[in-house]
Amino acid sequence: MTSEWPTRPQSSVDDRENQDLSMTTTSNQVSAPGGAETRPIPAPSKMKAGNAAGKGGGGSRIAFVVTTALLVAAAIGMFLPVTPGGIGACALVMMLLLIFLRIPIGFAMMVPSLLGLYALRGLPVVEGALSTMAYDKVASWTLSVIPMFVLMGLLMWKSGLTESLYGAARLWLGKLPGGLAIGTNLAGAGLASVSGSTVGTTYALARIGIPEMLAAGYDKRLALGSVIVAGLPGQLIPPSIMLVIYAGIVEVPVGPQLLAGFAPGVLVALVMTVGILIFATVWTRRGTGSMISREKVTWAQRFRSLGPAWPVPAIIFIVLGGMLSGVFTATEAGAGAALVAIIVTMILMRKRNAFRALSDSAVGTISSVGAIFLMIIGVEMLSRLLTLTGISNGFAMWVESLGLNRVGFLLLMMAIYIILGTFMEPLPMMLLTIPILLPTIESLDISLLWFGVFVVFMGELAILTPPVGILSFIIHSIVKDPAVNRGQKISLNDVFNATWWFMPFAILFTILLILFPEIVTFLPDLSVQR
Repeated sequence: MTSEWPTRPQSSVDDRENQDLSMTTTSNQVSAPGGAETRPIPAPSKMKAGNAAGKGGGGSRIAFVVTTALLVAAAIGMFLPVTPGGIGACALVMMLLLIFLRIPIGFAMMVPSLLGLYALRGLPVVEGALSTMAYDKVASWTLSVIPMFVLMGLLMWKSGLTESLYGAARLWLGKLPGGLAIGTNLAGAGLASVSGSTVGTTYALARIGIPEMLAAGYDKRLALGSVIVAGLPGQLIPPSIMLVIYAGIVEVPVGPQLLAGFAPGVLVALVMTVGILIFATVWTRRGTGSMISREKVTWAQRFRSLGPAWPVPAIIFIVLGGMLSGVFTATEAGAGAALVAIIVTMILMRKRNAFRALSDSAVGTISSVGAIFLMIIGVEMLSRLLTLTGISNGFAMWVESLGLNRVGFLLLMMAIYIILGTFMEPLPMMLLTIPILLPTIESLDISLLWFGVFVVFMGELAILTPPVGILSFIIHSIVKDPAVNRGQKISLNDVFNATWWFMPFAILFTILLILFPEIVTFLPDLSVQR
């Protein structure tokens, strides 16, 4: 192993243009935001079945038939003589079934909502919703930041930041117990914060970090776990697409909402770093592996490694510093970050590849933004239906009848979200629950900015949590490669165990947010004072 991070060969740039690292997770793919290129990731059932997948074809057909029958029954149920609450329940069931059938989330929310509105109020209400709601909801200046962040994220993936960040983190932190794992964790936080992709960050770091840690003698639980949790801060540290989507749904200012995620994002990275230190120290003493690097690294090498990683702090400074100081609005900060991403791409890539990257990223941005706006419209229609059926207010009254205070309610929601995360992906989970919870949040005087950070982090945990956590299956598919596993047999159960080792630290972080909400709100409050 050389002590200096090697120069990235040009071929790796060309290969990256064909990689499919996503900003969103959709069913069983890791895809570019625009969906133009996809790299299939085996679905959980296929991964378990292996070559026997063909034998389960009959079971899949039966599941499809049963789901379709339930879908038709739910649709018919809306037009039977039932209460408004019954209509809303049928719409929610129909929506979940459509998501199960891999229908795009926006359509999965819009179709049941429109049917429910028709069953409740007739055709005029549906016509009014279709004629005004789409424009009114997305024709917002605050949402104009979304294409900026999407474009920036796509370009950052193509500029080679993964190797640069990991190399710098390895050189600076390698001498600590579990230093390579800590470096992987912190590199993931920085990379995910500028790319907006937890799945993409994990996919990239797994191929780089896991083989290096295994070759250094790390316990496989630590090697796997450090990669799995590396992307957790990514949707909290600005810029964050998920926080922008949340802000659009609940109609809070985008700038303060992005600022609200910074301190929690840094804190979760530190909490996971402490966890890695504890595990590395204990497992080293038990003799399960040598987790302290013996590589000789000079200070000159450390400082040189920071050069290629400069885009990450530059973008975070533009977004965070600009909004906090009041120099930039959220949209202006997004435009500045996108401009930096364009400059970085032009500098780090050859001319032909740079223009190709810009073109592909522009196309991906257009299709991604369209998909995001479609989801926001779907949430608005679902919110209107749930309000008319009384489900949202009914849930608020039920919580009130339990006598729960703010802390009790949030602890209950943490448990519910962890359970939902075992079979739902983050975005559907967030879009489904927010319209139902809004009246309860307001009645308990919970800050909407704070709840945005809470629900986005719960969504991040959703893609970790077995048995459906997509990150676990992505990691398992990667470590089957002999070049990654270094000759060690790594089962899906090993990946699940690595996830569970770090889950208590994620829960500890969530409890800290609940008990000390100022962690979230102090930066937005500071920006308002300025």
